[in-house]
Amino acid sequence: MILETKHLTKKFGGNIAVKHVDFSIEQGKVNAIIGPNGAGKSTFFNLITGVHPPTEGQIFYKGEDITKLPANKIALLGMARTFQTTNLFEMSTVFDNVIVGHRLRTKSNLFDAIFRTKRLKEEEERCKEKALEVLEFTGLANVSDQLVANISQEEKKRVAFALALATDPEIVFLDEPTAGVNPDETEELSLLIKKMAEQGITVCLIEHKMQMIMSLADHIMVLNYGEKIAEGTPDEIKNNEEVIKAYLGGGSVSA
Repeated sequence: MILETKHLTKKFGGNIAVKHVDFSIEQGKVNAIIGPNGAGKSTFFNLITGVHPPTEGQIFYKGEDITKLPANKIALLGMARTFQTTNLFEMSTVFDNVIVGHRLRTKSNLFDAIFRTKRLKEEEERCKEKALEVLEFTGLANVSDQLVANISQEEKKRVAFALALATDPEIVFLDEPTAGVNPDETEELSLLIKKMAEQGITVCLIEHKMQMIMSLADHIMVLNYGEKIAEGTPDEIKNNEEVIKAYLGGGSVSA
């Protein structure tokens, strides 16, 4: 397991958003978290990636306790994140948006910037090379010089993927990666997520599109009112009575 949570809990005043969740993310696999709106899924992501500190519990990444680390330190360890709302620099090019990602791995400082040192120039070149690499990987090479404002919603989703991949992550957290795109575009983004896993990148995603999840995920956890109510393979989740009752009100999980 590349990441584990133990009794992870988050309280906002009197509201318990996440309650004593134990979860393991399988390395090199596509892991999914599902549940109705307000189930605590995004809060759970925020706890893991350092956006919010937990109220209780622990988070372990490759055996190291990262519970109290801030988001920037967690990113340096090899964890990247996309959000439900794709926030990009709309009036900059796709390339310029993505090149920012690899700066996480650079060491240049103000001195280097003022005097245009050799280190700065070498790191700038590496950032450009990495940006071109991930743009090719995500299928965006043909729009790299276009303004983000002028590309499609699906392409913006890919830019968010590319930005995350430019940080050289070992695990990527995708928060509703296909929200706002049509079925054909959903299928294309699913193929990209599979491609990421095939390259050895561990993926953990939140998604509401059940058909996509059931065909894509290796391992699924179900949250309801902040608590884990089920965990297992897609087939196990499909046939779990508690999931059917709590998540779908008696409907079919595969619908």
